[in-house]
Amino acid sequence: MRLTHPLLFFIVVLVLSYTHVTAQTEKRFSGDYSNIKFTRFVSDIEKQSDYRFYFNPVWVDSLIVNIRVSNKTIAQILDVVLGDTQFKYAITETNKIFITQGEPLITALPVDFFDSSLARDSTRKKMEYSRYEETEKALAEKIIVLGTKGANSKPTATIAGYIKNINTGEPLIGVTVMIEKPVIGAVTDPFGFYSITLPKGQHQLKIRSIGLKSISRNIILNSDGKLNIEMEEDVMPLKEVVVESEREVRVMSMQMGTEKLDLKTMKQIPLALGEVDILKAMLTLPGVQSVGEGTVGFNVRGGATDQNLILFNEAIIYNPSHLFGFFSAFNPDVLKNVELYKSGIPAEFGGRLSSVMDISSREGNKKKFSASGGISPITGRLALEGPIIKDKSSFLIGGRSTYSDWLLTKIPNSGLQNSEAAFYDINLNANHEFSAKDQIYLSGYFSKDRFKLQNDTLFGYSNLLGALKLRHVFFNKFFGELITNYSAYEYDIKAEN
Repeated sequence: MRLTHPLLFFIVVLVLSYTHVTAQTEKRFSGDYSNIKFTRFVSDIEKQSDYRFYFNPVWVDSLIVNIRVSNKTIAQILDVVLGDTQFKYAITETNKIFITQGEPLITALPVDFFDSSLARDSTRKKMEYSRYEETEKALAEKIIVLGTKGANSKPTATIAGYIKNINTGEPLIGVTVMIEKPVIGAVTDPFGFYSITLPKGQHQLKIRSIGLKSISRNIILNSDGKLNIEMEEDVMPLKEVVVESEREVRVMSMQMGTEKLDLKTMKQIPLALGEVDILKAMLTLPGVQSVGEGTVGFNVRGGATDQNLILFNEAIIYNPSHLFGFFSAFNPDVLKNVELYKSGIPAEFGGRLSSVMDISSREGNKKKFSASGGISPITGRLALEGPIIKDKSSFLIGGRSTYSDWLLTKIPNSGLQNSEAAFYDINLNANHEFSAKDQIYLSGYFSKDRFKLQNDTLFGYSNLLGALKLRHVFFNKFFGELITNYSAYEYDIKAEN
């Protein structure tokens, strides 16, 4: 057949050229990918082309690629790599590749999406899923191998790691890590660190805490290993009240006479002028009594006020109140945990006779920047937090002050108008994780008060605290903390003639 017409010849050449160009636009690969991790395989593909992969690294940490290809498209390669697994892939027109579990990601609407309500509902159900629940389901079903088989002849091995909030990166205190047969467990410390020794073999770890979603991990324990875990907060609907005995209490603690309060618990207590006061919250506990109205002291089981030790981030605070006991010296936006030891005080706190109140503040959000604050009839407060290096270090700055001086000037009483009542406090926290074994924590606190009734004596006092903590994990069963702190309290009295 001869093409004599110029226009017909031009059309044929154009069609053949378009077909050739189209065939050449799809990138083809050749190479030997033998016994390499999926993440390394992805990195190599992305270096050779403009394809970009999107997936959860936790899902594929045990996926090994073992394939040799010659002039294959990315779809042909992924068909082989993911063929015998639960993973699916979807490739968009912009060369983005999404790796999912169970069902492939829908990158375009079906043709009959707007024509059939049934098809629309079905498609939407597939597209709606919880990222956390899907990830957690995969982790719960996966078997995690820890340690090296035959590394030693001991019948037991130790697992250690950190448990943190999946949204903020904050370490979680008091989370129970346990197995049920036999009942063995451990609880995370104030840094979110846990260490548990188990018989070698296969176990199901159960991780639980009040206010968090319970999760599990299937492990095969060959020797000592690390296992870090992230948990999500849980909102529990109120249905009925069930009182039962829990087996986990056997592994919680052997400490007697210890009471714990968190910020959520303290907010449930009736507030004075809208201010959360941890000292007033402590008065609701058994064995704790106030020494009188308008005072900051408290008695624990008959002990004197000077027999109580109050610590804020490991540093001693000598006057934990503002305006002679009317307000707490602690900004509720920065608090994390409060513990009161009423008996059997651990040796680390020294020799106080009556009680020890150990107050700790939050470290700051390691995931994203955020702010919180509030205003009450007497005070205003603000807290800023966020990552310095994401998932590695964070900061937290909180400040609070009163405008009671301004309110006194509005009272139609000359005596009160000549009075003064003011205070402010500032918190500063910072931390950095050098590695899985080394962390540093820095905290500071400063407060200042002044008070004068009419033209009488002017009282003033201030607190200055600083603490530096270095933490190092030597191995799973042994870690150390170096803590140094500074505490100062100053006061002055000025009498006017």
